[in-house]
Amino acid sequence: MWKIQIIEGAKESYKPYIEIMFLIYLFLQFLIFYYKENVKKQKAHTQPFGFLKCGGALPTQMGVRYSHMFLILLLLHGASAALKDPVQKWRTLSGALPLVIARGGYSGFLPEAILFCDLQLSSDNVGFCKTGLALDNSTLIAEVFPKNAKTYKVNGDDLHGWFSVDFTSNQLMDNNVLSRPSIFDGTTGMSLVDDVVSMFSLLAIVLPLYLDYRIHTLWSVHKLNIEKYISSKAKEFGVNYVSSPEVGFLKSLGGKLRKSNVKFVLRFLDEKLIEPSTKQTYGAILKDLKSVKTFASGILVPKNYIWPVNKDQYLQPATTLVKDAHALVLEVYAFKFANDFISSYNYSYDPSAEYLQFIDNSDFSVDGVLTNFLSTASAAIACLAHTKDNPLPPPRNDTRPLIITHNGATGIFPGASDLAYRQAVEDGTDIIDCSVQIPKDAVPFCMDSPDLTKGTTAATMFTTKVANVNEIQNGSGIFSFDLSWSEIQNLKPDLVGPFNQEGLTRNPAAKNSGKLMALADFLAFSKRSNVSGILVDISNAPYLATRGISIVDAVSSALVNASYDKDTRQQVLIASDDSAVLVAFSKFPGFKRVLQIGHMISDASKQSVEEVAKFADAVSISCGSVVEAQGSFLVRFTDVIDKMHSANLSVYVRVLRDEFMNLAFDFCADPMAEIVLYSSLMAEGIMTEFPATAAEYFRSPCSDFSKNLTYTAMPPRPGSLLNVTDPHALPPAQGPAPVLEPADIMDPPLPPVTVGGHGAALSSNDSSTKSGATTAGTSSGLCLLVAGLAALLAVSSR
Repeated sequence: MWKIQIIEGAKESYKPYIEIMFLIYLFLQFLIFYYKENVKKQKAHTQPFGFLKCGGALPTQMGVRYSHMFLILLLLHGASAALKDPVQKWRTLSGALPLVIARGGYSGFLPEAILFCDLQLSSDNVGFCKTGLALDNSTLIAEVFPKNAKTYKVNGDDLHGWFSVDFTSNQLMDNNVLSRPSIFDGTTGMSLVDDVVSMFSLLAIVLPLYLDYRIHTLWSVHKLNIEKYISSKAKEFGVNYVSSPEVGFLKSLGGKLRKSNVKFVLRFLDEKLIEPSTKQTYGAILKDLKSVKTFASGILVPKNYIWPVNKDQYLQPATTLVKDAHALVLEVYAFKFANDFISSYNYSYDPSAEYLQFIDNSDFSVDGVLTNFLSTASAAIACLAHTKDNPLPPPRNDTRPLIITHNGATGIFPGASDLAYRQAVEDGTDIIDCSVQIPKDAVPFCMDSPDLTKGTTAATMFTTKVANVNEIQNGSGIFSFDLSWSEIQNLKPDLVGPFNQEGLTRNPAAKNSGKLMALADFLAFSKRSNVSGILVDISNAPYLATRGISIVDAVSSALVNASYDKDTRQQVLIASDDSAVLVAFSKFPGFKRVLQIGHMISDASKQSVEEVAKFADAVSISCGSVVEAQGSFLVRFTDVIDKMHSANLSVYVRVLRDEFMNLAFDFCADPMAEIVLYSSLMAEGIMTEFPATAAEYFRSPCSDFSKNLTYTAMPPRPGSLLNVTDPHALPPAQGPAPVLEPADIMDPPLPPVTVGGHGAALSSNDSSTKSGATTAGTSSGLCLLVAGLAALLAVSSR
């Protein structure tokens, strides 16, 4: 177990390009400065923990080649200072902060190198840190020594592979390590225990050493004395923790190190496996924790020992394990945490939520977590714990951006359903959105696409309605304007995530839950809620006019009927990718008009920005228009936000999703890191399908960059990871996205509504209002008159 005791560097402001990321020589200079200036403060804090990320290159040193690998330390001391109450008592055994145990260094990203050490011995009795007994699962050793595979009896079963005991230390040092992502495979060698300790001693970093040792019988067959090895290291540089799944080994080593300060931890394996020295199952040992207390001070257990998960991947009630162990004065550490593993659906792909389940529930806290992604665990403890009841600060430039939904909380419930909107409000969103679609009888409703095969059960109910509409999309579909509202109301929403085919499904228990909402019902719901505003998205207006439908009039009438033209309590955002639609809404001076820039851009010309400012108050742009990426690596920031701000245009960034497959490698599979990045860039709003994740971050003190905290979650720096990859391993670089030009955003006036064309004309009993909203009657003559007036109005407005 490692516990990094370092103080944060100079206070940073809002831009991530000044994040604490240095090449190694700058990193060393900073550490020297820190050590001289802050070591006294460091000693005053007893519960610090570390935050490692990927960042610059370490040179060859101390016998180990750390080529193309570097550490980024987000430096801190006493992370409790980031909490609302610095003396907050935790529900750990000691009442102190839970420990973050870094499994193999930052093994969730770069090849594992340091920190929590899974101890392996070479044939010449040299210790290495390497996870997994068989080396071929995580190194390139099978390619280097294809004929050196062996079979050993492990836990009663034959295990075939390549093992450290069959190789000398020199051979293992030349054996490169695999990583995730695979682009870093082979960039580092295995880490000597001595070199790990020596390196951090050189850097004046206090690191309690955790050695995890498995399968004593394997080493004894080769006449390797692991007990003697650990005892010598305990005397040489100190060993703070030793864990093992073998009771006999811990008892024996405990006798040899009786007078030392080493803590012994029993590591539990699957409950049905047999512990070799007692011949009992681990499940049986778990029921007799009193016997464990006689030789150990703690236990290390799989996380499902504490929070079981059923066959459908949903959480079950917690066991009493932590409370039972604490009653016996046994510490409890949990493992099997990783951001890029599929966990319980209860966490909705937010790994921070999982850590909080173990450290910040109302009954107990584990004493530490063993994780592949310690930055996420560290932020959960320092930033997020004990903050769920904090009020959200108001959305302002100096605090936080707006949280805007994308079809409600569609990460939990089917998009645009009543349940998705209710969940979004409960989660703390600021703006709920409705993408308006129109049936043939012109009752506007909320749905992401006019193609109802995307997000509803239409494909199973209206097979005869399949059509091709090239003006809408490539490929066939079942379109809203070919069905009546009563037919659409009989459909069930369908929760389909963007990564279903990759196995990342969303909340299967709610797959067809909820019901679709008419725009009028959506507006009535928003009026009753505590949201600060609504966003109404209008698309396909020119095509719908050919079907006899004026979507602009339908939306205008609904907003006027709900008094949104007069009520200023909630902000109204009108979004569209069509400039003519936004021009048509200029008659509502209280509404904020948002241009949706659908395609990715790398820049915006001055002329295009000036044109946008003539008819819009804000723009909505994709994440890729803010930060360019290459092969899932962030490359550089664009100037798009700054250029829009120069014209007094607000910027909303879309669409954020929690699934780790949606994230660039630089975010380390942590969706909160993406939120940190875009909020640091001063975007006025982020559009997300998981508003709870954003609200969770913005409730924490770490979200306010102006606060002088000892810990704060820093955004990644584009290009830092890309610079340490092998260029030959990257996919071919794509050309830059186009620059936004006036021709990209200027659309022709909306065409007149065509009566008797493809479908029914808009029908409404609403009368004209003072705000100028136009309604259409049922007679064809009135429809034509209104259409002509609307066209003239659109032209004159431009």
